[in-house]
Amino acid sequence: MTESDMPERSAVREEAIKRLKKRRDFGVHLLVYCLVNGFIVVIWAMTDLHGFFWPIFPILGWGVGLILNAWDVYRSEGFTEKQISREERHLHGVR
Repeated sequence: MTESDMPERSAVREEAIKRLKKRRDFGVHLLVYCLVNGFIVVIWAMTDLHGFFWPIFPILGWGVGLILNAWDVYRSEGFTEKQISREERHLHGVR
């Protein structure tokens, strides 16, 4: 390994650490979502089992945030060559 490879390796390592932290944080987010919403459903069941299922509102509202968090964590970071060439063709066609 040469000295010129060190900054590149360091940047790749930092990116890997960042992605691993995002995945870990998403796992914690998912666990908290399940525990809190499970607790809310238990409260609903103990107080008004045959009434309106009001826990659906926090479940859906928080669920949207959870889905967006998952999308941020698991989407691909870069672009494929196919996507780039398609966009270039589109730009050349417009001008």
